[in-house]
Amino acid sequence: MLGIIYLILCILTGMETAGCLFSRKTAENGNRIWVILPTAFGTGILLLTWAVYIISWMISVCAGAEHPLFYGNLIVMTVAALVVVARFLKKKRNIFPVTEGMISRKWIIRKETVLFVVLTVFVTWMMFYVFHMKDGILYSGFSVFGDYAPHTAMMRSFSRGNNFPTQYPHYGGQDVKYHFMFQFLVGNLEYLGMRIDIGYNLVSILSLVGFLMILYAISYRMFRSFWAGAVALAFFFFRSGTAFWQYLWEHLQAGDLIQTLQSNTAFIGYTTNENWGLWNFNVYLNQRHLAFGLLIVAAAVWIFMEWLEAGCAHNEKGLRWIRGRFFFREAWVCKNVETAILLGVFLGLTAFWNGAALIGGLLILAGFAVFSDGKLDYAICAAIAVFFSELQSKIFVAGSVMNPSFYWGFLADNKSLSGVVWYLTEISGFFFIGLFAVLVFLKRKERAVLGGFVLPLAFAFLVSLTPDINVNHKYVMISYAFTAIFWGWAMRGIFLAGKEGWKKWTGRVVCGILCICLTLTGIYDYVIILRDNDTGHRMTVNMNSSLTDWLSENLHKNDLLLTPEYTMNEVTMSGVMLYCGWPYYAWSAGYDTNYRAQQAVRIYTMDDPYTLEETVKQEKITYILFEEDMQFEQQQCREDIIKKTYPLVYTSEDGRIRIYET
Repeated sequence: MLGIIYLILCILTGMETAGCLFSRKTAENGNRIWVILPTAFGTGILLLTWAVYIISWMISVCAGAEHPLFYGNLIVMTVAALVVVARFLKKKRNIFPVTEGMISRKWIIRKETVLFVVLTVFVTWMMFYVFHMKDGILYSGFSVFGDYAPHTAMMRSFSRGNNFPTQYPHYGGQDVKYHFMFQFLVGNLEYLGMRIDIGYNLVSILSLVGFLMILYAISYRMFRSFWAGAVALAFFFFRSGTAFWQYLWEHLQAGDLIQTLQSNTAFIGYTTNENWGLWNFNVYLNQRHLAFGLLIVAAAVWIFMEWLEAGCAHNEKGLRWIRGRFFFREAWVCKNVETAILLGVFLGLTAFWNGAALIGGLLILAGFAVFSDGKLDYAICAAIAVFFSELQSKIFVAGSVMNPSFYWGFLADNKSLSGVVWYLTEISGFFFIGLFAVLVFLKRKERAVLGGFVLPLAFAFLVSLTPDINVNHKYVMISYAFTAIFWGWAMRGIFLAGKEGWKKWTGRVVCGILCICLTLTGIYDYVIILRDNDTGHRMTVNMNSSLTDWLSENLHKNDLLLTPEYTMNEVTMSGVMLYCGWPYYAWSAGYDTNYRAQQAVRIYTMDDPYTLEETVKQEKITYILFEEDMQFEQQQCREDIIKKTYPLVYTSEDGRIRIYET
């Protein structure tokens, strides 16, 4: 109940900030309800959750409280409730003026409502399909549990632990290099009494549906078509690509197509790591925090479109118009500095919710700024966003968060220009390449918008920020999501190309063929998502484990537990800090996992008690977990020296796991 109250307070608080961002009535741009409600949710979540985190951090670090979330929630929820009540008493008729004129186009509101109800039901079903709890057992599908492992560990480090100052649970005892605030939000909801699967799924549903609402609103603002926006959302879920067509041809030749299509449970792909599901809807199922970041980005894009529209509305043509975007006063002078400041703050606050979304959003806005009036507003917004991002990095991270470097070609095997273009075609079909043809039919403003939307894609093929270049796939997905708007418009235009006779049916047939080509690979990917997360393809964790409870109750925030390289199990669900969890998670975030793996092997295979004690003390390990017949990095482990050196403090009911205190 308290978790629901918290979310309601977030939305009500966000309505106040939405009133500041959407101060002008823009009825001509469609029904504002699909922008205002998601923005209220996103900004309210940012403000209240950061407030809870900061207050809890201060109470934990400065006052030494064992349960700082109690005080953080008490203070923030009380203040938020008092503010809402005070505003209601002051303005009983209309507590939030921003709600005026939210529905300006009543002739399509019914169709839009049906669209988003169906969308919400679909997203809700998918979120719970891959992650849910029943009878005390947590089920996590095979295609997603790898990402959920570090995320659920971080959630539990707050709901069951006292992770202030915040550490990374799979590499405890140091700073936190990975954005964690979305996980903090879910952990806080669990602390407030909401079941972990419900909390995780609920905020994920609201984030993704909210982002898609604004994406639709951007489409309607540009093309004034319900169907263009609806088709764009379909393209969002079902990707383009050549993988299915290659797969089809390969198995047609082998003569086993039907059997293979029916039995296959793995993502298909012929490029590097495409079989991870890098390009399909699975990304939004396992990287839940990406959708939240994109919600905030989409709200900023929708608002800054006013600046872009002003820049594109000038009567000059060609080079004269382009020169005017740099050498005329209107091109630079601020149009609404207050809104720019607010957007900069909100974008900056998303840095530790999802850093890729922030970078992608700033790239899109940079593309807008080139052709917009009011460039100083963009500069102010970007400067504030970068400032808040850097401030968080200095607080949470020891050293540099990112190591930017030029990296041409992304995951393409052939790094020549033609090889990279072919790689882009393989992963997206003619989705991106075909935009050059779409570009011919676009107007000035629409071309400028498209230019901004493709900048994250260009960034993915030019720059590396982390040791793992695979993470750049998020920038490709960001461009894919936003540019789907143009394919939605193109399909509607082709469908309506001929008004009667053979031209009418030719347009519809061409439209149908193109839609099949643009979605068939994604549709088969979706089938694989369903198969790879069904009842026979799920990781299970006992949420009523005595081991989980013992660890949560006996280990404190500064304790460091040496374990096998766990992903997600009863140990990680306790929220304690692991010396060396599953190495990929920490390595891709920038930690030196090789060193700790070597030290762990030494400890687990040691034959000298003195050296064992010295190593354990040096690494600040306070507990050692030994699992029956365990191996570490393919090395057989021994317990005898550990048993002689340290006292046994816990044995599992089945005797399989033993824990020693150092």
